[in-house]
Amino acid sequence: MTALLLTGSFFLLVGSFGLAKLPDMMRRLHAPTKATTLGIGALLIASMVYFTFAMGMPSFHELMITLFLFITAPVTAHLVAKAYILRHPDLRPHLPDVRASGGWATLGTTTADTRRGDD
Repeated sequence: MTALLLTGSFFLLVGSFGLAKLPDMMRRLHAPTKATTLGIGALLIASMVYFTFAMGMPSFHELMITLFLFITAPVTAHLVAKAYILRHPDLRPHLPDVRASGGWATLGTTTADTRRGDD
């Protein structure tokens, strides 16, 4: 349990440091979605282990919260990153061609393309 607490604290510290120090939004988005999610997950599992042994019965609330975080954090990061790319058209020349890779994103799709069947 101590190892989980230390691991969780380390990842939370690294994620918080990355959020504060990385230069732009796309890099800052990476720190809380990866490191902080792992940190919170480790702390919640440590809490689950502690209350299982202290109370004598397993507690699944923390497990459900951990699963919820592990599912929602990547989806949220994806949506925030996509919104950032859509709001900053100057980034688009640096991105891979959306049509060359089989349409990895809906970034280049407009309603006119959809009507013509260009997708």
